[in-house]
Amino acid sequence: MIPAIVADIGGVNLISWTVALYQIGSIIAGAASGLLTKRYGLKLPMALATATYGFGCMISAVAPEMWVLLVGRQLQGFGGGALIAISFVSIGIIFPRRLVPRAIAAVSFTWGTSAFLGPLIGGLFVEYADWRLGFWFFTLQSALLLTWILTQVKARLDGRRVVQQVSFPFWRLIILSFGILLIAYSGIEFSATRTTIYFCLGILCMVLFLRLDSRHQHNRLLPRHPISLSNRLSAGLTMILCFTIASIAISVYGPLIMTLLHGVSALVAGYVIACSSVGWSIAAVTVSGLAEKYDTRAILSGMTLVIVSIGGFVYSVPNGPVWLIAFFALAEGAGFGIAWTFILRRMTSLAEKSEQERISAAMPTVQRFGYAFGAAYIGIVANAAGLGSSTDTTVIASAARIIFLACIPFAVIGIFAAFKFVSTASND
Repeated sequence: MIPAIVADIGGVNLISWTVALYQIGSIIAGAASGLLTKRYGLKLPMALATATYGFGCMISAVAPEMWVLLVGRQLQGFGGGALIAISFVSIGIIFPRRLVPRAIAAVSFTWGTSAFLGPLIGGLFVEYADWRLGFWFFTLQSALLLTWILTQVKARLDGRRVVQQVSFPFWRLIILSFGILLIAYSGIEFSATRTTIYFCLGILCMVLFLRLDSRHQHNRLLPRHPISLSNRLSAGLTMILCFTIASIAISVYGPLIMTLLHGVSALVAGYVIACSSVGWSIAAVTVSGLAEKYDTRAILSGMTLVIVSIGGFVYSVPNGPVWLIAFFALAEGAGFGIAWTFILRRMTSLAEKSEQERISAAMPTVQRFGYAFGAAYIGIVANAAGLGSSTDTTVIASAARIIFLACIPFAVIGIFAAFKFVSTASND
């Protein structure tokens, strides 16, 4: 719905914030969800998350300006991120370890279905009604979900929770969020001096977050030294971070570029972006039954496919045709779908028993962090390249090419980290 929103209320230079703020909300909510479910079980946190998400949709529906819509997106991130985190927590509660890969595949399939329908529904509202009605539709959806949770989710799972008092890492998450906001802010209006200063301050905040987090034991969000190639576990998290940064551009700017450059409708753009979700779901279900001995092949094959798809976007997004963009979106999603379940399985096998729960929670946290950082970073690149400042198709095509070329360095680092992650010789 972004092209229609920008045409109505403006804010083309804030497009990346619609993703960055959502992901910041998801990071904070994901961290809070693990602690809340330990104290209150599944039902109450699920209900609160759904209500927050619905309220965010309602704010976005009535937004007169982009900054109001961004407030709604932040709340949607809190609610949606918490629901995703709680679903993964519930897998650990309900299923034995041998069934976890199939349970994650089922979640991936359900997520993929909804991620396909979401852009389709948004496109339908833009095409045949109004983008505001799209947000009202999702508000209604959340109300129905809240009713189901309150009436159908059983309290029996609550009895299986581990009740313990753990302090919430409030200040660390504030520092992390502030760092991402600084990076996003640095790219609103590109200036070599101003952008560099704010970007560097943002990076310093993230480094500070990692240092502070590593000093805590009971409520630490990530393993110590998570972003490095010094051991296989850290290499795995580095791989996730780099590939999520490298792959976010198509979701953030794909619809706008396709409508401006190739003249497609919002509905078609929604279909194209949804191809990534379809590829992820189909691939995840197809490979979910693979034995552990195939983990290395699955991980490397999947990550290689993601790199190929990013290279494909460099050509296809500025040049077309649209079906080729859809093909590479499908390939990108399939790459993640092939690898994701086995990344989790390998990480938990590498971690010490006391760290396995933290590692499982760290994966989606690092993934969201990558999406948030990637959206902020790619926003700088897009605004510096002149996207939104000209209607000339040559300028737009050049900006599109630069946006996806800027993703490649992170993908290259990610594949190096992948080889370290799956290696047998280690100095862990």
